[in-house]
Amino acid sequence: DKLSIETMDLTGQRVLMRVDFNVPMTDGAIRNMQRITAAVPTIQLALEKGAKSVVLMSHLGRPDGQVNESMSLRPVAAALAEVLGREVAFLENCVSADTEAACADPEPGSVILLENLRFHVEEEGKGKAA
Repeated sequence: DKLSIETMDLTGQRVLMRVDFNVPMTDGAIRNMQRITAAVPTIQLALEKGAKSVVLMSHLGRPDGQVNESMSLRPVAAALAEVLGREVAFLENCVSADTEAACADPEPGSVILLENLRFHVEEEGKGKAA
């Protein structure tokens, strides 16, 4: 049986949500908002159901495990904030002590977007040997 966000008790929970924000951009300008607006109802539902925070993670493009500013999700955070009508905190990394600290005990009702997951080679499916 699959769980559905509609039936889950999210009161006081931190929700980690994988979203598809792989949007077309030119020079940092989003050309099509469809994927962002498609995620909004689920984000809003989590908040309405009492989630303490919603931490969003996505990829954008194929940066081959390297930081590439042209593929940053920062513009997406700004666009999402506008659509949601609330602040969206943008974290410069998706894996770091600072990211863990920011997500550990956020303000109630927080929406946080992590930087592009594909800035890490492991997300590209080309993980380094241990």
